[in-house]
Amino acid sequence: MKLELTPQQKNYQAEIKAFVNEEIYPHAGEWDKKEFTPPELIKKIAQRGFLGGILPTEYAGKGMDMITFGILNEEMGRGCSSVRSLLTVHNMVSQALCKWGNKSQKDYWLPKLALGEIIAAFALSEPNVGSDAKSVETTATFVGDAYILNGQKKWITYGQIADVFLVFAKCDGKPTAFLVEKNNPGLSVKPISGILGTRASMLAELRFNNCHVSEENLVGKLGFGFSYIAASALDYGRYSVASGCVGIAQACLEACIKYTSDRKQFDVYLKEHQLIRQKITQMIANIKAARLLCYQAAYLKDISHPNSIIETSIAKYFASTTASKIANDAVQIHGGNGCSSEYPVERYLRDSKIMEIIEGSTQIQEITIAESAYQDYFISSVSPGWEKKLTEKV
Repeated sequence: MKLELTPQQKNYQAEIKAFVNEEIYPHAGEWDKKEFTPPELIKKIAQRGFLGGILPTEYAGKGMDMITFGILNEEMGRGCSSVRSLLTVHNMVSQALCKWGNKSQKDYWLPKLALGEIIAAFALSEPNVGSDAKSVETTATFVGDAYILNGQKKWITYGQIADVFLVFAKCDGKPTAFLVEKNNPGLSVKPISGILGTRASMLAELRFNNCHVSEENLVGKLGFGFSYIAASALDYGRYSVASGCVGIAQACLEACIKYTSDRKQFDVYLKEHQLIRQKITQMIANIKAARLLCYQAAYLKDISHPNSIIETSIAKYFASTTASKIANDAVQIHGGNGCSSEYPVERYLRDSKIMEIIEGSTQIQEITIAESAYQDYFISSVSPGWEKKLTEKV
């Protein structure tokens, strides 16, 4: 893998950085307080093609490679984690349809999603179901020519404004996925406020009370809901979150460099203190490491390498824990000011904690990563040289 961005990727990075600096970064604190994302901003994001970044051009998408998509998420995360989370959930639904939808679903929904004509949300979590996602309690019963959904979903990012939801329910005991439009009879949306972080992401709770869903809105097959559709979507979600965490960490670093260059204590600027320089050095090294882990995962996705999924989990684990540690240090460096909303680092700390929970918590990633290592050890013990054979096939 060549560890250097292409000229095209560098140009795109500069373009999105300029957009974030002008349209997002200066206003993120205000949106956080109001727990609101302006519709005019979403329109600008859609007009630039960011909502259809990784969709194929045949569906009006940009056809981005995964490293470029990571750059987009990093810069968005640097500006506002809430806005970045829109890219996450919208693209999770888009990718699920792109991979598992039938031709008519792709032809109808994907261009609308790519152009931002409709906003999509991912509806998996429930009041009683989080990490154990395959145990969803929402049910779907086939009656006549439609499915009848009953149950609840919670913590649905941008659920307040989404036009369509990818909903997971059990049908005959099998986890199954459905596209549910917001105007479907029997669906009600209740805003959620007062959360710890990503407050502008307009979370909602969904209630399904005999909600009728057309048979044509079944995505994939019965029983495909978790192992196939949700799993592949969450893989893209983890990559988006991981890259966004690099953005949070980068924002913390930039804030600390500015603050320690302007603030004096004991008659010298904070930046002259050795302990401050130690923390800045650790931030720089860990941000670079997290970014490279994201690029590695992206590269493996682009070449369809089977290790891309576990490498994405590793990137998400390291980037999210790194962002949380760096944000905590950033608040400490800012002292009392770090606890004030007049400085962005307190928001970065709150947002970074959310990143350790969503799309697979830190603890779930630890279980997954360790289990993968033991599986590799077992396979290599049974069949020496399996890694080389696998690489040759790829």
